[in-house]
Amino acid sequence: MGMLCSSCFNGSSGESDVLPTPSAEVRRQLQIEAAERRRAENENRGIKDLEKVKRQQMLQEKKDKEMGAMGEPVLKWQTG
Repeated sequence: MGMLCSSCFNGSSGESDVLPTPSAEVRRQLQIEAAERRRAENENRGIKDLEKVKRQQMLQEKKDKEMGAMGEPVLKWQTG
């Protein structure tokens, strides 16, 4: 059978094996940044051309305002 080399698993006696933990404020800031990245990724998921989507939204809002100005009620679908 094979020989177990336990010395490979021991850390150097001269170096500390403990990683420094960031302060609570630094951790909080990192968590906020990660949450913002996740939110941005989720918003853009499935959208290839973000500028095109923004233009379409602006056109739709413009059409909605024009329809509302004519006196007709504007019905909006809400999903989610």
